[in-house]
Amino acid sequence: MLSSTTLAVFGLAALGSSHMIMNTPVPYGKSSLNNSPLLADGSDFPCKQRTGVYEAEGASNAYPLGSTQKLAFTGSATHGGGSCQVSITYDKAPTKDSVWKVIHSIEGGCPIKGVAGNNGDDANLVSPDTYSFTVPTTLPAGEATLAWTWFNKIGNREMYMNCAPVTLSGGSSKRSYEDELLGRNATLIMERDTAAYNALPDMFIANIGGSCKTVDSKDVIFPNPGDSLELDGSQTSSDLAAPTGCAAGSGSSPATATKGTGSGATPAATSPKATTTAAGIPGGVFATVPTSAASEATQAPVAPADPVVSAAPVASAPSVAPVASPVASSASPAPSSGTSTGTTGSGTVQVAGSACTTEGMWNCIGGTSFQQCGSGTWSVVQQLAAGTSCSSGESSAINITASGSKAKRAIRFSNAHVRRHLHKS
Repeated sequence: MLSSTTLAVFGLAALGSSHMIMNTPVPYGKSSLNNSPLLADGSDFPCKQRTGVYEAEGASNAYPLGSTQKLAFTGSATHGGGSCQVSITYDKAPTKDSVWKVIHSIEGGCPIKGVAGNNGDDANLVSPDTYSFTVPTTLPAGEATLAWTWFNKIGNREMYMNCAPVTLSGGSSKRSYEDELLGRNATLIMERDTAAYNALPDMFIANIGGSCKTVDSKDVIFPNPGDSLELDGSQTSSDLAAPTGCAAGSGSSPATATKGTGSGATPAATSPKATTTAAGIPGGVFATVPTSAASEATQAPVAPADPVVSAAPVASAPSVAPVASPVASSASPAPSSGTSTGTTGSGTVQVAGSACTTEGMWNCIGGTSFQQCGSGTWSVVQQLAAGTSCSSGESSAINITASGSKAKRAIRFSNAHVRRHLHKS
């Protein structure tokens, strides 16, 4: 008697025209997009290169940061499911050299759950299963490209990839501070969000040339799925397998994963080495961040850029180092009373929320963390990005330098991005 897996394989060849295609978000070049996998030699990577590959054709996918978004498909050749990822690049016309960062991974049960083979033979069938993911609040705002990638469980070793234009924007609560922040130097948020993006895992690539392959009849276990991981397969050793012939993955496994919910946790950013040197920032007022929001403000400044969003390729995943909580950091302990709590290195920590007299005054603590006087009170202490340091003590301009890092193209931000995250109520 033939197994269900064997029977499923027999039916795959006749269903070549019924492969899966992403319908939500609306993909680029929908009229020219077919539902076949990427070519085995990878020559149409990324996004199934073709004439009209990046024509929007009316597609407009607006994604507020922190929002929950839907992933849905059309087609019936589901190949027993498999594993999928959702990734982002800030290149609006991605190339082979573009950097893709994963914001959500699904291991098993994607793009369909609980189906051993295919789901019929109708290329226009809307898949019964949909998935959801959270857009990280730490992503830079601006124009970007989203990719859905799929590694089928049963059949030829293939990689599917559809791409869609997305506009990432801050929430309405953040926009309420727009007029106030226009007159301020808000460069402190730039390197923080660049670091948060760079710290996300690189998109997994396999089955399109090279030695990295997924295992037939197994849901692939991603080498680095990130912190937003959804488990929709059986999660037994007989159904899961790591890829073979791939370069060793970097980074750690996620702390938690969701089981069959269709949504994962927002990725927690870690901090790679600084890649730019920021000059002293004269004047301006750094908005005091409440304790509840302190964990969102952990990185150091980068020089201001033109209002364009663009992420450049890097040769390999960035080296990352954990960022300590700005509240519980051993380098900047949160005091319980009094204005001065002693010296860390050669700087003195001031109590967050305590009174200060010189608006815009910076306080560099021990060369590794900082705070600023804004609206008459000291802000919470924030950690500098790994590989950067500041000159200890209080001054009207903070002097931040970086060393020992390899140069990379910078992500540039729109004014809307510069204004978001800086102040929360």
